[in-house]
Amino acid sequence: MGYSEYGMAEEETTEAELPLENSGMRLLRAREAAGLSRADIAARTKIAERHLESIETSNFGALASSTYAVGFARSYARAVGLDERQIALDLREELDSSGIGEKRRTVQTFEPGDPARVPGSGMAWLAGLGGLLFLAASYFIWRSLYAPAVELPDLAAPPEASVTAPVQPGAASGAAVAAAVAAPTGGEVVFTAMEQGIWVKFYDASGAQLMQKQMALGETYAVPATANGPQIWTGRPEMLRITIGGKAVPPLADKQTTLKNVPVSAAALLARPATPPVAAVPAAAVLPAAPAPAVR
Repeated sequence: MGYSEYGMAEEETTEAELPLENSGMRLLRAREAAGLSRADIAARTKIAERHLESIETSNFGALASSTYAVGFARSYARAVGLDERQIALDLREELDSSGIGEKRRTVQTFEPGDPARVPGSGMAWLAGLGGLLFLAASYFIWRSLYAPAVELPDLAAPPEASVTAPVQPGAASGAAVAAAVAAPTGGEVVFTAMEQGIWVKFYDASGAQLMQKQMALGETYAVPATANGPQIWTGRPEMLRITIGGKAVPPLADKQTTLKNVPVSAAALLARPATPPVAAVPAAAVLPAAPAPAVR
C-alpha cells in the first residue's frame, strides 16, 4: 500500500470515528451497554423519546433551545451512569461550534430544571390542602368580626342586677307586695332593645337559627312559642329588656358581657334563681320596671 493509499485509509478511519466522539453518541453507547431502551430512559428521566433520539443523533434543531438540549443531556447522562457535568460541557462546545448555541442563547437564557424533579401529584395535594387551610382560617377571621368570642360567665348565679341599695328602715312594703303578686307565671317572651345596634342571635336546641340581627332602639322580638328549647347569644344582655306575658323580669345580666347558649323560654327564665324574698325588702328598695323606650 502506497503512502497516498495509506493516508486516505487513515483519513476515512478518522472520519468514521469522529461521530462516535460527540456527546450524543457517548450517551447512546452507554445506554446500549446498560441494556436499556429509549423507553426505559424516557421513563426514568420523564423526557419524550423523540427528544432522546434528537440528542443521540445531535439533531439539536428539533429541540426548543440549546438550554433544553443541555438539560435533557444531563438527565440522560445521570440515567446511564455518565458524568453529567462533563456531558453538559462537551455538548455546549458542540453547540457553540455548530453555531446553534449562540443563536438560541439570545432567545432564552435560562436552563430548564431537571424534568425528573418536576413536582408530582403528592406536591399538588399538599398545595391543595394548604389552600383549604387558608380558606378555613379566613372564614374564622371573618366570623370573629361579627360575633364576639370571650369567656362566658357562669349562668347558674343570679343576675347582679337583683341586688338592691340599702334603704331607710320602716318604709312601707305595700308596693313590694303588689309587685310580688304581679310576678309573671308564663306567657309570651319578648325582648326589647334598650340601645341602638344590639347584636343578638336566637336559635333552637338543634342549632337552627330563629333570628339574627342588630336590633334598633325600641325594636322587639317575640320568641316563638313553638320553638324547641330557644336560646340566645349576645354581647349586650344588660341592654335587652325582657317581658313574660307582658310583665317585666330581670335582665340576663347587669353589665356588658357575652352570653351564649342561654335558654330563653318562659319556663327557663322563670326558673332562674330568685332574688331575696320581696316581703323582707322595704318598698323603697324595689326597682321599678324599666319604662318603654322613647323614640330618639
